[in-house]
Amino acid sequence: MHYVSLIVEFLRGRPAVVFWSAALAQAALWVIVPSLFYSAPPGDLALLLGIGHEFRLGSYLGPPLAFWLGELAFRAAGMVGVYALSQACIVVALWAVFTLGRAIVGTRHAVLAILLMTGIAAFNVPTPEFGPSIAALPLWALAMLHYWRAIGEDRRGYWFLLGVDLGLLLLADYIGIILIAVLLLFTLVTDRGRRSLLHVEPALGLVLLAIVVFPHTVWLRDSWQLVLATFTELPRDGLWMPAVRLLWVIALSHVGVALLALLASGWRLRERERAPEIDRLPVEPAGRNYVYVLALMPTIIAVAATIWLGGLGPTARIAPIVLVTALGIIVAAGGRVYLYRERMVSMAWVALLTMPALLTALAVLGAPWVTAHELSTNQPAKAMGDFFGDTFQRRVGKPLPYVAGDTKLATLIATSAPRRPRIYLQETPERSPWTNAAELRANGAIIVWPATDTTGTPPPAIKAAFPDITPELPRAFGRPIQGRLPLMRVGWAVLRPAAR
Repeated sequence: MHYVSLIVEFLRGRPAVVFWSAALAQAALWVIVPSLFYSAPPGDLALLLGIGHEFRLGSYLGPPLAFWLGELAFRAAGMVGVYALSQACIVVALWAVFTLGRAIVGTRHAVLAILLMTGIAAFNVPTPEFGPSIAALPLWALAMLHYWRAIGEDRRGYWFLLGVDLGLLLLADYIGIILIAVLLLFTLVTDRGRRSLLHVEPALGLVLLAIVVFPHTVWLRDSWQLVLATFTELPRDGLWMPAVRLLWVIALSHVGVALLALLASGWRLRERERAPEIDRLPVEPAGRNYVYVLALMPTIIAVAATIWLGGLGPTARIAPIVLVTALGIIVAAGGRVYLYRERMVSMAWVALLTMPALLTALAVLGAPWVTAHELSTNQPAKAMGDFFGDTFQRRVGKPLPYVAGDTKLATLIATSAPRRPRIYLQETPERSPWTNAAELRANGAIIVWPATDTTGTPPPAIKAAFPDITPELPRAFGRPIQGRLPLMRVGWAVLRPAAR
């Protein structure tokens, strides 16, 4: 008797159920795991929240939308809210790609594309670290969908939604410029695209885009050098190496896709081996070309930009530019997709869905014991925030207003301390224009740095910026999972408010 997996049966009979089950299961995993096992925000998330706390129209890391959304989610539900926001962005992006796929290749093959996306690491492992690229994902996907509604289905009202999508995308991440270039190119080189420009709706959509980005454009007019300066910090090791690294990261991110495709293929099987098939109606040439352009051109433009600029920026991730590669593979696979080794494919897919989250949890629990390696997500954020907030309150008699010093420690404390103190980026003060050293001296602050000795001597840069501070004895903090790690020692000083 031939075995047919439940996934294949549901693909044939209830494809929409398969989509929602896969998307929501992945989202639930990546909300639960960091909420339970992370004691500190991953990556640069604490910095994002520290900047978002100010609700500026932009920062040295780029446009403001991700920072605003992260701050609002944090205020509403703490770090759990930020993790949930990140997964909501992923689910909306998957839904938009699924809906676009349904319009071009049909529901069943659209679900196959979504299932294949589970094998792309960019949509799995780094997603708890909410940032500009995660915020850009749903907007990028919605823009692709609404563009096809306007061009491919001649529903001209979608030009208005497209204008808003692209405007918000530029407010989320400058990488949206790549998608705008791709859509503009497709419009100009296809007959259907050029005909659409004869109507008024594209012009009105462009007006909406301009209205959405106008406030940030005004900010950027006066602060473009601040943003551009971040590119000078990117590693400069030759003309081609940044592009080679980008292509290598993209290739590694697709290892899971290659595994699923190899297992599902008939490679090294007997010719008469039976396999279930998932068929579709023929794909019209315009839809096929649109998917291929979306799958390939963003990577080509990103590689060119990397060669020119030396990188895509300090917060860049590859997820937006590979959002349609799985759908492109499904289109290229033809009208009938045969699923050989369906049992192994099902097991591999479940493993790709669950193992990254489980391995992340095991790494948090086991790394301190096995390798004595410190994970940033295992730092005692709450203990540090409570200690420094309470110490300043007792000594000065008011809530802690500012944290400065080492950027990593300062942003971690600013995120976890009571009453959310503001951060001051002492090493690069132009990047925290909402305050300055004079305000810190007037209102008071906590200055922190990693302790390298028993007396808590501050680094020369901090001593030069705050020459009148008196270092306290370093404070030792135990991590939630200490293992074989030493205690985390933090040098600190109280900068008392100036007498008035």
